[in-house]
Amino acid sequence: MKNINNLMKQAQKLQSKMMAIQDELGERTVTAQAGGGMVEVTANGRQELVLIRIDPEVINPDDVEMLQDLVLAAVNDVLQRSKEMVSEEMSKLTGGFKIPGLM
Repeated sequence: MKNINNLMKQAQKLQSKMMAIQDELGERTVTAQAGGGMVEVTANGRQELVLIRIDPEVINPDDVEMLQDLVLAAVNDVLQRSKEMVSEEMSKLTGGFKIPGLM
């Protein structure tokens, strides 16, 4: 019975640490660029986009598809970077042990 109590205490500590890390990651950001920096996108650790910057020079009404492709590339890249940031921080907490549904 004592082992189960210890296990429960460890699980509660881990949960508290995870919540603190998630709060911290919500404040941390990563940035990605496309088109040589013509499109820049920033996301936080919650995989929320917090900034999209588009250089006016890339805006061409006759080539909307190029701008769409640049935005899409930058968004996909920044979301991947955000996921990697979260995974890296959670891995530190769990000692590299993969917990289903956590990362």
